[in-house]
Amino acid sequence: MPTEAITALVLIVVLVLGVNIIARRYGYDVGGIAVVQCRRGHLFTTIWIAGASFKSVRLGWVRLQRCPVGHHWSLVTLLKEADLTDEQRRLAAEHRDGPIP
Repeated sequence: MPTEAITALVLIVVLVLGVNIIARRYGYDVGGIAVVQCRRGHLFTTIWIAGASFKSVRLGWVRLQRCPVGHHWSLVTLLKEADLTDEQRRLAAEHRDGPIP
């Protein structure tokens, strides 16, 4: 593997780890199952790994993803676990998207 490719790979790994650490410090649950909200207000859970996605298009802190509640494509945002009520957590847990991040 060329030196440039190794350098690029190391930079990508460091960037992804850095983004995950910063997101966790701000109270976001990244790197696992997280509660998200679509633009129509639907809550659901998804696998959210900063820097990785196979079933959505990453657009900074939002993702273009299929909403399993309303069965539509929408921009979804990650919600802080501490800001959610028990009812919101329950509603989100009832609606999960597919298992691929």
